[in-house]
Amino acid sequence: MASPSPDRGYDERLAVPLRWWALSTMFLASLLIAFLVSTPTWVALLTTGILVALVVGVFVGYGRARVRVGDGELLAGRARIPVLEVGEVLALDAEATRLLAGRDADARAYLLLRPYLSRSVRVDVADPADPTPYWLVATRRPQRLAAALTAAREQARRDARQAAPDLQGGP
Repeated sequence: MASPSPDRGYDERLAVPLRWWALSTMFLASLLIAFLVSTPTWVALLTTGILVALVVGVFVGYGRARVRVGDGELLAGRARIPVLEVGEVLALDAEATRLLAGRDADARAYLLLRPYLSRSVRVDVADPADPTPYWLVATRRPQRLAAALTAAREQARRDARQAAPDLQGGP
């Protein structure tokens, strides 16, 4: 689901893992059996149908979050930041992610975490006017995301330097 090529940036959907779907299916099947034994068939089917719709809605909504690098910005969930405002980018392993999301966390940081993803990328915010010191973004491929974000930031800086002399030259 990730696209690490430099020309297309990076794109990943933080979908709920298959094991969550399997566990919820088994749980809902157990509930259906319990309802069938204790209630009329139509009540059991209606109740289970409502619960299935609720679980599917929650899982699809929760797994809808995207992490994308492209068009000069980083998109993480609903938040966006121009790559020119990105500082240091660091891919983190499971232990470093756990510490930075917990004990060592800054309350002002932007966190896009999922319990089924143990690794992440720390993205420092270079804009001094932004009160957010860093973003902590969960991902299945932290090395690829960090590389794509670093490449996009460097490309944006090169483009900005090339555009600056054009603006200063004038007619």
